[in-house]
Amino acid sequence: MNRSIVYLVGAGPGDPGLITIKGMACIKKADVIIYDHLVNTSLLKEAKNEADIIYVGKQGNKHTMEQEDINRLIVNKAKEDKIVARLKGGDPFVFGRGGEEAVFLKENNIPFEIVPGITAAIATPAYAGIPVTHRSCTSTFGLITGHEDPTKDQSEIDWGKISTGIGTLTFYMGVKNLPNIVEQLIKHGRSKDTPVAVIRCGTTPAQQTVTGILSNIVEKAKKIKPPAITIVGEVVKLRDQLNWYETKPLFGKTIIVTRSRDQASEFSEKLISLGANVLEFPTISII
Repeated sequence: MNRSIVYLVGAGPGDPGLITIKGMACIKKADVIIYDHLVNTSLLKEAKNEADIIYVGKQGNKHTMEQEDINRLIVNKAKEDKIVARLKGGDPFVFGRGGEEAVFLKENNIPFEIVPGITAAIATPAYAGIPVTHRSCTSTFGLITGHEDPTKDQSEIDWGKISTGIGTLTFYMGVKNLPNIVEQLIKHGRSKDTPVAVIRCGTTPAQQTVTGILSNIVEKAKKIKPPAITIVGEVVKLRDQLNWYETKPLFGKTIIVTRSRDQASEFSEKLISLGANVLEFPTISII
């Protein structure tokens, strides 16, 4: 009986606790795990000891593999009668090229399932104290790529419609293109005084948030590096009241835990709950 199947799994936005129960189950039973750059590698600790774990991440212009090669790798592993978990940051069908991979699997008659994940457009602003909708601000919310396919002849973004027709705009991976995003929004009718937040490494202890308005956000966020998302809209003002994550007592601190592995887990979880970035480095063993 052929047991091969590919699970296209959304691994969530960064915090490993935000992966779904089904997503974690796929990791635990997979024979092969193929994962991207933005996947939190702590999730891989849940894999079987004998699992084949393969990194295919893309960081900026540095690609471990081209997308076509990744597609073929997934298919080839599945044809070996393997259960494959393809881990992708956020949600596989939200700017994750999961749709392309699913089409390739279908064309090659490989069974697959989609396991949705929490996308950064919702989780990252939530961790920065910014709800993407709020009855006093807006009831509309849009997801936009911050960098379109460079092979396209022209932009598919209708700046006229999104600039004034949607309350909250979330731009994925648009740090390098932020000056153009701001220029287009203002040019097409968005007020220069519209609140903006740029959030780097959202939902992790490395999270950085810079806020401003359209007229000054480029200057204020010039030191922010990818990966980051940009939130545009009146909801950004609510951060002053709702900033819960970055105010944790150990937020921004890195703590090395040297206890034995058996003792480290509970202590590490407590530190993480207080906002710390925890590195487990056991130097003690109990005999």
